[in-house]
Amino acid sequence: MDLAYIPSPSRGVLNLGPIPLRAYAFCIIIGVVVAVWLGSKRWVARGGGRHTVGDIAVWAVPFGLVGGRLYHVITDNQLYFGEGKHPIDALKIWQGGLGIWGAIAFGAVGAWIGARRRGVPLPAYADAIAPGIALAQACGRWGNWFNQELYGRPTTLPWGLEIDKALPDGTVVQGVYHPTFLYESLWCVLVAVLVIWADRRFRLGHGRAFWLYVAAYTLGRFWTEWLRIDEAHRFFGLRLNDWTAILVFVGAITAFVLSAKLRPGREDPDAIDPQATKERAEAADAADAATTEAADADAPDAATTPSDPPAKLGKETEKPS
Repeated sequence: MDLAYIPSPSRGVLNLGPIPLRAYAFCIIIGVVVAVWLGSKRWVARGGGRHTVGDIAVWAVPFGLVGGRLYHVITDNQLYFGEGKHPIDALKIWQGGLGIWGAIAFGAVGAWIGARRRGVPLPAYADAIAPGIALAQACGRWGNWFNQELYGRPTTLPWGLEIDKALPDGTVVQGVYHPTFLYESLWCVLVAVLVIWADRRFRLGHGRAFWLYVAAYTLGRFWTEWLRIDEAHRFFGLRLNDWTAILVFVGAITAFVLSAKLRPGREDPDAIDPQATKERAEAADAADAATTEAADADAPDAATTPSDPPAKLGKETEKPS
């Protein structure tokens, strides 16, 4: 008998009249808000504008959601296509199923489009937003808790996750399993802290903070993926996502090293956000003009300043002796 465990929510949907409020969607939205908030603070600290991160996120977030869903549907196509399956379910993103690999890849495309429109270098933007992405993932993983999905192997540990649900095929799952959603959420928080610390300590630039985030995340993902027992494609004994984590880790380390060799240091603050640079120049000009006007106002008026007394003409007449 398990003396302690983490209970799962009885439901992940709250109906507000005819409108369903889904916890999974709320977790994703909270993650996006956190990522944009932290990314904006870091971007401004680097010399960028206050609204740049949000403006680019308008492009990156939709692309990321589409990419995440596409990766999930393609790699787990057996859940949606074939005999007895319903392809329309592939569009039901609120039921869970976002692949982080597709989300980051497509999100990067959206960010590139937004960055091009703002004249912002994508590597600098990626460095600013990297720890925010990790925290967004930490928030999003709690959506899996509400949906009772992506849990790990059975366990007797006191922090095991209680599962009591019916699968689409009618199978009932009951038991206590490893809370892989919690493991990955905590790992993502640690990754965010690592990236923030390393960025401050070593002044990472030209994409290196982002590549550090990618490399660190894939280490933890490899472990949590190894614990999971949900259906997945396997190659040479490893799940597909394990192989993806390995390849992405190697690519991230390679990119980090090449960036450090080819472009050491950090970007010039005046070169990362043209709009912010223009605004700072305009603000400086306005401040100089205000200072000049104040100095002119404090200077004495020449028309009201008393003139020097007239000089005496000639020498005084000497008294006769």
